[in-house]
Amino acid sequence: MPVLAMAQSAFEGTWKIDLNKVQMSKKPDILLLQNGVFQCKTCVPAISVKADGEDHSVTGHPYFDSIAVDVVDDHTIRETDKKGGKVVGTSTTAVAADGKTAVVDFTDSSDTDAAPITGKVTMTRVEAGPAGSHHVSGAWRSTGFQNFSDNGLLMTFKVDGDHLSMTTQTGQSYSAKMDGTEAPYKGDPGITSVSVMKTGASSFTETDKRDGKPISVAEVKVAADGKTMNVVVHDKLRGTTSTFAADKQ
Repeated sequence: MPVLAMAQSAFEGTWKIDLNKVQMSKKPDILLLQNGVFQCKTCVPAISVKADGEDHSVTGHPYFDSIAVDVVDDHTIRETDKKGGKVVGTSTTAVAADGKTAVVDFTDSSDTDAAPITGKVTMTRVEAGPAGSHHVSGAWRSTGFQNFSDNGLLMTFKVDGDHLSMTTQTGQSYSAKMDGTEAPYKGDPGITSVSVMKTGASSFTETDKRDGKPISVAEVKVAADGKTMNVVVHDKLRGTTSTFAADKQ
């Protein structure tokens, strides 16, 4: 038992994601804005709404139920997401003059009643959009992350016996037995349950589910020095894999 307790304590503490160590999937996001219609072809489910600045209903998305897309100019669009009439997310996407990169300034409170997460994401163009379409059209890969607010970067883990608990500053939490037993995931409309399986002295696998279906699997391993947590995330909805590292605070 003392050996087990020492191994479990590797997860204890507050961890902060290092934006310089985030590697998103190489699978690009595909956008199209043409003939007054905005489409996100790689969203799950796919999105298609008029780009007229008005709210348009969308279905199948747990974090929002309407989208408004406003064309600011031929290089810039602004999106506002709402749920139940309340704004839960905003983003302004500005494509560089040479069309090779774009910057997304965003706010996101879609899974919290706390202060919104804010930040910037740089995207690099992988493929151009069709002739005559808006400059935002094409295939994009997220390659840079800047100025994220701390509430979107911090997570705290605690071990109590054979249970692992997780909390965030935006209200998400769970307490799960580390034997794969399913437990409630609280504070996130897109995740209903979670299971945690301890896989080594300083590692575990977390599986997030929505209505019984796995949507994300995270492989977590704490480095030998106990200072860095390395995470590989498999997005089961989009078929992508990304990685990040978090430093112990």
